[in-house]
Amino acid sequence: MKIAYITEMDGKGNKVPRTFKGMKTEVAWPCKLEADCYTFGQKPDKQYDLGLIIIPKLEGRISKLVEMDFMGIVKSFCKKVAIMQEGPHWFFQRYELTDQIWYFNSLRQADILYVHNKQDVKYYKGLTDHPDVRILPTLMIEDSIKNLPNENRSGTMIGGNFVEWYGGFDSFMVASSIDEKIYSPSMGQRKKGEDKLGITQLPYVNWVDWIKELNKRKYAVHLMKTHAAGTFALNCAYLGIPCIGYKGLDTQEICHPSLSIELGDILEAKKLLRTLESDKDFYTKCSDEAKLNYNNYYHENKFYSTFKEQFKIS
Repeated sequence: MKIAYITEMDGKGNKVPRTFKGMKTEVAWPCKLEADCYTFGQKPDKQYDLGLIIIPKLEGRISKLVEMDFMGIVKSFCKKVAIMQEGPHWFFQRYELTDQIWYFNSLRQADILYVHNKQDVKYYKGLTDHPDVRILPTLMIEDSIKNLPNENRSGTMIGGNFVEWYGGFDSFMVASSIDEKIYSPSMGQRKKGEDKLGITQLPYVNWVDWIKELNKRKYAVHLMKTHAAGTFALNCAYLGIPCIGYKGLDTQEICHPSLSIELGDILEAKKLLRTLESDKDFYTKCSDEAKLNYNNYYHENKFYSTFKEQFKIS
């Protein structure tokens, strides 16, 4: 099956090598599917069975697509067209109304809609009445991160900065309930004064180095109410790091079922973190559970077997 992967990333029909250090999930998908990568507006000479599109979140970039016959261009070289959800399902409602309508119409024109979570399936089916809405699981390509040591882990990694999007303040308050140093990634959004809270904020690094940094930590808290791909919870699961997070995010609920809480239940989050610290058996149970569920539901072999089954690929 020939697949074209069409995004705002720079692409000229090239494939993603498995050793690429920036292997975030939106790059892992075309890597595993051996797709040819193209930038919006490009029209290759060859034909493809499937065009997989990720429409960018930022409104300024949407306007460029609105101005061109974007879906017409893609359909000219792809037999079927699939649009992949980017960010939380409500994000397009930040656009100007004309761009919201364009986005909605583009969803209706696609042959397949790919989404992140079970709740997103319900949303997009209800919104568009589309007959074919599928989950495209979040994916990790492990080639560059295999066999990392997991001895002498310490500290708590929270999943984001102190902006509404990441829920960093909530995660920080939960992490502060035990006597462990707190770490935070740099996510591109940051509030003034975060550096005065005693958090060790990591510099922005490529994906491989991020996984190596995360691997040094013993606990993880990510109380992000904005549900999308769920990469933080999945990264933790791969490494066997127990992660406390909200229900509604598939990677969290599937990989960390004993640590998934109702939205806003800070008391339960603190209780779980203290139990992870004090009860070695509970910690081991949650760690083993995460690794097992990652392998059963999110390993790249499982991802590809599901994809092949959907398209009847031998």
